[in-house]
Amino acid sequence: MGEVKELIKLSVVEDDAVLSENILEIIEPLGEVTQVYTGSEGLFELETNIYDLVILDLMLPEMNGYEVLAQARKQNIQTPNLILTAKDALEDKITGFEKGADDYLTKPFYREELPMRVKSLLKRSLGLFDENSLVYRDLTCSLNTKEVTYNGEVLPIQGKEFELLVYFIQNQRVILTKEQIFDRIWGFDSATTLTVVEVYMSNLRKHLRTTGIDKDLQTLRNVGYMLAGADANE
Repeated sequence: MGEVKELIKLSVVEDDAVLSENILEIIEPLGEVTQVYTGSEGLFELETNIYDLVILDLMLPEMNGYEVLAQARKQNIQTPNLILTAKDALEDKITGFEKGADDYLTKPFYREELPMRVKSLLKRSLGLFDENSLVYRDLTCSLNTKEVTYNGEVLPIQGKEFELLVYFIQNQRVILTKEQIFDRIWGFDSATTLTVVEVYMSNLRKHLRTTGIDKDLQTLRNVGYMLAGADANE
């Protein structure tokens, strides 16, 4: 699980600090967790578009969870989300799903249920937790060994290059800005500069050249990059 965890980013938007810590303890084995405590902070985190899933309370200060979801969907942000709330009435659940919720779990919840819900959403959106591998055309990224193979041959793609490739495969046909890539792979607090993205993109393309997949990594001038998608040329 540890190898997969390093590649997954989760956000918890919960204003109850004690409950937030409890949620952190429960889901930390599944990924890197960021905690925020207001609706506006939650929306800001969603707008970075670097998370694989957000756990969202409804009753939040500054902006409630419904408003956060509505604003995110207006911006076409499709980050999977799990609403976690004490509001258990049917009309609340219907409103949640109408606003764009992917799943809905009411408080109090069983400790064992939350990670299963999270894993289910990640499996649906990223294809994780089955064989712990991602496949793109004839390319396979093993999340356990962190090896990239093409038709069975191991490619020299390691470290941040591996994380970069996984990020693109997880977001096929999605434009990723340099800022998003930098925040996702290197982190907000990294001491390096944005130009590192261009360096690693160049190296990744070089290591994919023998496969022809380097041509699927498109540069969108002054915008960012996009992986065309496995069915782009079919």
